[in-house]
Amino acid sequence: MSAPTSVPPAGLAPGSALRFVVLIGVVSLFADMTYEGARSITGPWLAALGASGAAVGIVAGTGELLGYALRLWSGWLADRTRRYWAITIAGYAVNLLAVPLLALAGNWMAAAVLIVLERAGKAIRTPARDVMLSYATKQTGRGWGYGLHEALDQTGATVGPLIVAGVLLVRGDYRIAFAVLAAPALASLAVLLAARGQYPHPARLEPAATEVSARGLPRAFWVYLAGTCLVAIGYADYPLMAYHFERAGTVPQAWIPVLYSIAMAVDGLAALAFGRWFDRRGVVVLVAATALSALFAPFAFLGAFHAAFAGAALWGIGMGAQESIMRAAVAEMTPRERRGTAFGLFNMLFGVAWFAGSALLGWLYDVSTAALVAVSVLAQLAAIPFFLAVRARRANERPGSAPGP
Repeated sequence: MSAPTSVPPAGLAPGSALRFVVLIGVVSLFADMTYEGARSITGPWLAALGASGAAVGIVAGTGELLGYALRLWSGWLADRTRRYWAITIAGYAVNLLAVPLLALAGNWMAAAVLIVLERAGKAIRTPARDVMLSYATKQTGRGWGYGLHEALDQTGATVGPLIVAGVLLVRGDYRIAFAVLAAPALASLAVLLAARGQYPHPARLEPAATEVSARGLPRAFWVYLAGTCLVAIGYADYPLMAYHFERAGTVPQAWIPVLYSIAMAVDGLAALAFGRWFDRRGVVVLVAATALSALFAPFAFLGAFHAAFAGAALWGIGMGAQESIMRAAVAEMTPRERRGTAFGLFNMLFGVAWFAGSALLGWLYDVSTAALVAVSVLAQLAAIPFFLAVRARRANERPGSAPGP
């Protein structure tokens, strides 16, 4: 299908752009409530259905890897067709409806297929959704818009696992817990369809500019991408931190999920703060965010309870920066004709780097906790020169002015 090439002549009012960001943020709130609630119990559910530990690891790893790899294709498809709503709605439908269907799984292999489908659905819809958000955040401020979206997103990520914990406390039944998650899943899809009805042409939210016949992505984007991948390599997954807390005895078992909820709350607040700061200072804000969040590893892996608490909070700060200003920077430095591809490429390579880094840090944990901390900190700090280079390049480069290497 050929893509339309015309750009609407003018943007809609800034208030309309903000309402769009809030609507998509509410979609993400209910969506995260659904799949983050489910992800908090998919491991035990697979085990209850007879899966081995190796099978659980393979299913989780396959879902995450596929969930990031598909984003390159879905981003390209969004740029090629400009069917942002169709791709977003299809992705959300697969992403969300797979969750309550887990209540009907009769064996672990059926559950595994649904878990992988949930991740694939998220991969399909994410680049197209982020492109639509990029149109609105041109008027609200890139950092503030993506930060607000992330804050709403993380509200759902905090509440979802608590709902599941409440169901298990009262009924003790995984099937009921998955079935209950049908409610936020349907709420997310309903708000998404309402947003589609109110904003059928989200590209009109971004005022037309006199650029851009982009043959490729700007060089600054490729430098930026290298820096973000270094951050991803050095960033430990929370499950590894939780594993350490229990194994080392630094955090009481009942407090481990509490620290995760605190990290999610810090994530949302950090997204708002760093987002606003990004709009004033630009990509250099990532230097401060990276330097601060790089400290999470020594606190989390080398300290006692209070240090672990600080480590979880610093980890949340880094997550907030990654989910807000990292996306805002992609939107800011790439031309609108190539933005779907840019988001797809960013998400895919960031996810692959995270996957590789998680495997490396997990292996290092068995060898030496000190080595894990050193690699984590150094990999993140190594990203800072790349971000500074992007700042310098942005002074002399405009989106689409030169193809990437």
